[in-house]
Amino acid sequence: MSDRERDSGARVRREVLGDAHVDRAVAQTTPLTAPFQEFITRVAWGGVWSRPDLDRRTRSAITLAVVTALRCDGEIALHVRGALRCGLTPAEIAEVLMHTAVYAGVPAANHAFAIAQRVLDEEAARGQSSGSPT
Repeated sequence: MSDRERDSGARVRREVLGDAHVDRAVAQTTPLTAPFQEFITRVAWGGVWSRPDLDRRTRSAITLAVVTALRCDGEIALHVRGALRCGLTPAEIAEVLMHTAVYAGVPAANHAFAIAQRVLDEEAARGQSSGSPT
């Protein structure tokens, strides 16, 4: 991995997901998972999230829709928090989930709404955002 890709990826990953998440992921890295951590830092965060033609809000909305469609439970909460960091409002997060329901199914979106509400409530309790999607 080039220093530029690694550095850019590490910076964007921290800005979107937060230091606490990235620090946990790095601390839990093993010889088995080290190549994967390098891969996502370089390719996902340094290669894709760093591209100039979509802003982070858009990338975050797309990511939230995809992880909802795929029912990636652990990733939904992570990317709801990331969406807030990227500037999406709770109402915009709700719209992403509503839009996803049409194309990926109501059960997937319903499940994501429950996760998103829990995350928004947690963030509101910490004073980070409004807990209500509207």
